[in-house]
Parts: sequence; structure tokens; C-alpha cells
Amino acid sequence: MRTMEEQITTNKRDSIILVGIVSVTLVALFYLFAQVYDPSLVFVFLIIAVILSTLGTIASYWYSDKIVLSVTKTREPTPIEQAHLSNVVEGLAIAAGIPAPRFVIIADEVNLNAFATGRDPNHAVLAVTSALLKVMSREELEGVIAHEMSHIENYDIRFSSMVAVLVGIIVIASQIFLRSMWFSGGNRDRKGGNVIFLVIGIILAILAPIFTQLIQLAVSRQREYLADSSGAYLTRNPNGLASALEKIKNHNTNTKVNGAVSHLYFVNPFLPKNAESLFATHPPIDERIKRLREM
Repeated sequence: MRTMEEQITTNKRDSIILVGIVSVTLVALFYLFAQVYDPSLVFVFLIIAVILSTLGTIASYWYSDKIVLSVTKTREPTPIEQAHLSNVVEGLAIAAGIPAPRFVIIADEVNLNAFATGRDPNHAVLAVTSALLKVMSREELEGVIAHEMSHIENYDIRFSSMVAVLVGIIVIASQIFLRSMWFSGGNRDRKGGNVIFLVIGIILAILAPIFTQLIQLAVSRQREYLADSSGAYLTRNPNGLASALEKIKNHNTNTKVNGAVSHLYFVNPFLPKNAESLFATHPPIDERIKRLREM
């Protein structure tokens, strides 16, 4: 069995590979677009693809926390919430060997959830729902915070934000291409070779967003398992996190969350608590509990 350090190294390597796959897919899409619209503009289209990929990566790196918090209903903690969270966050940050992240409150009085965002441990933000603070015991709260602290320590927060932006660019580019084909009725003057590129372009435009999302989700699931085990290591108490997951399993309902940030949450905010889906960003809660109980 791999050690925790080996799993973290593997995940960081996979992150680089995934970003590379998404970037290559974007370039391939724009190359096909150029072949369909005007082959003489291939170079221009490729330059645009590289610029979009580069700008998207830079923007998501430097402003990921602001982007995520802007689409979630967060607020600053009250003095009571501040006191309730400070000791837990600061203690776990010391255990993890990272700076204590700034924390904010998600205005949700029903669902128990949390997420972390930012580009690195020195610029991380931890967000928890107001319901989580009210319902969880100290032991359970430590388990959830330790899980999110592990995402920060393992640089998962940087990866998730960067890939989300790149995948979003691919989805937008694919939609523009498909809609332009739809409105033009496919009646542009094209020679035989361009028809082939048109067919390939339509197929790739349809499959590219699905393909890149599937890879992203598969890696996200593995990262959740790793954050569970890393969090249990920080607290030396896997039962605290397992108990928190059991409480969430019996308590949470589907909630209104922006789909672009749903994969950042501690548990999936969309699907029913025990649902398994090809497009699920999180592994089943029952499997997470089982693994923790076996530690």
C-alpha cells in the first residue's frame, strides 16, 4: 500500500498531466475551428488558444479565492463564531505545519458543509456553513476542518481552481462552435477536406467537455479519499471525521450551489446522500465512512 507522501506526490503529478491534457484539448479544438472556418487563419486560432489557456491559468492562480467566494454566499464570522472556530483552526494548522487560513461563514442554516480555496497555504481561505457550526460536536468539527486543512496542505485548492477555469474555457469554446454551426445551418462554402474537419470538430466539441470533466471528477474523488486519511492523521482520530460524515448523511438535502464550485465542498451539495454517479465529484459517503472506520 502506498504511503501518504507517495499518494500526495502521485496526485501532484496527475494534476500537471491533467492541466496539460486540458490545454492540448483546447489547442486541438481551436485548430479544428480554424480548419472549418478558414485554414489560412490556423496560426491566429492557435495563438488565441494559447493566450486563453495562459490567461485562464494565471487568473485562476492569483484570484481563485476571490472568484470562488464571489459566487458563494459568504460573510465574516460573528465574535461567537470566531471564537468557536479559532482554536480548532489554529491548532490543526500547527499540526499541519501551515499558516492558519482565514475563515468565513457560508450563509446556509440547513446543510452541513465546508470548503477551502486559494492558491497555496499562505493564501488559503476556509469556509464553513453556519449550520455546520451549530450541529457538529467539537470532535466532528475538528474532523471536517482537518479534512479541509489537508486540501490546503496538499495544494488541492490550487489544482481544483485552475482546472475548473480551463475546463470552463473548453466548454465555452465548444458551445460557440456548435451554436455557430447550428445557426449557419452548415451551409458555408466548404471544400471536401473541410467537411471532414467539420465532422471531426463537431464530434470533438461535443466530447471534449465531457472527457475533461470525467478526468477532473475521477481525480477529485481520489483527492477526497486522500484528504480524509490526511485529516484523520492530523487529528489522530478518524472516528471524529467518520461521525461527522454520518451526521451529514442523515441530515443534508440538495442545496443551491453554483456548479462551478460544487467540487470544492466537503460533501457533494447536489446529489442525494448515498447516490453514486459517473459525474459525482465526491466518492459515496458510506465508502468514506467505511475506510475511516477501518483505519
